[in-house]
Amino acid sequence: MNSPYELSDDMPVYVISVAASLSGMHPQTLRGYERVGLVTPRRTTGGGRRYSMRDILTLREIQRLSQDEKINLEGIKRILDLERELERARLMAAQLHAELSILRNELESTRAVAARLAELRRSRTVDPAATLVPVRSSTRVTFWQAAGTPPQAAGTPSRQEDQRGAAE
Repeated sequence: MNSPYELSDDMPVYVISVAASLSGMHPQTLRGYERVGLVTPRRTTGGGRRYSMRDILTLREIQRLSQDEKINLEGIKRILDLERELERARLMAAQLHAELSILRNELESTRAVAARLAELRRSRTVDPAATLVPVRSSTRVTFWQAAGTPPQAAGTPSRQEDQRGAAE
């Protein structure tokens, strides 16, 4: 939805008379389909039914299956349930595919690190950690201290640690 005035297909906005008109059915038919569980409109706080565009499309499909394909209501209910189950499975498959892609990238990265470690081990480098992640020797770390915070709490070394570091 690009603007606040656009409606999603799941937005329950149509009263039963409008939904019946849009689906080409009588309002009483919609009530009957709700009773047998073919469609479930949302309810307002006052108890009125509100149908979404998705509900109306479902009603049209129910009418097509009933009239054109001569399928009874139990058969239609089974078909709709299976279609919903299939859609959930497709969504799950897409999520799993995305997760698998992420895991493959992580595995590839881990294999690259393992290969680099094996190469360093074969070459018997004195400090393998230093060659795994190159850090410039001129790199400095600066600690910022919040006003009113004691130096130890901010992570700055004490004078004794500073003197020890200078002596080494």
